[in-house]
Amino acid sequence: MIVLQYVNSHEITPHTLAIIPQHNEEGKMISYVIEEQEEFYVSRPPSKIVDEACKFFGSSLRGRQEGTRAISDLTHKAPISIDPASGMYFFPTSSPISPNCSWIAHTHIQKILPAPQAQTKVVFKNGKSIVLDISIGSMENQVNRTAQFRYLLDNRIKMISSALQRS
Repeated sequence: MIVLQYVNSHEITPHTLAIIPQHNEEGKMISYVIEEQEEFYVSRPPSKIVDEACKFFGSSLRGRQEGTRAISDLTHKAPISIDPASGMYFFPTSSPISPNCSWIAHTHIQKILPAPQAQTKVVFKNGKSIVLDISIGSMENQVNRTAQFRYLLDNRIKMISSALQRS
């Protein structure tokens, strides 16, 4: 059995695949973080880790959600761009205020499959996989909404970049 390391904080990077809520031995909400090359526990809830990552890039989780709303009209379980320059687009599996909310990196998803008991298996491009308490329909919806938001935001960035190059 592999024993995972516990850390007090973690910075989300382009190598982060998922941040999943877990309860530690004392019942406190912590996060199980899956990276491309490693996995570990962080002594903070998932949405707190996501909020701190957004702040690192000059905003907050709430600010990113409001930005998503302004660009795409998505209001519930809105995907966010932690940093569009490095392709860090994440989506929540439930309401971000729910203690059961996981955050999944859109870029790393290879495929999603139905799993028993109305769950979904997420297979990442590096071969790692997880099973989450979200129906396949809800997961497909979140993946598609994130793709649409990503397209809209990337297009805005390209338009500004093109305009700057012409001037």
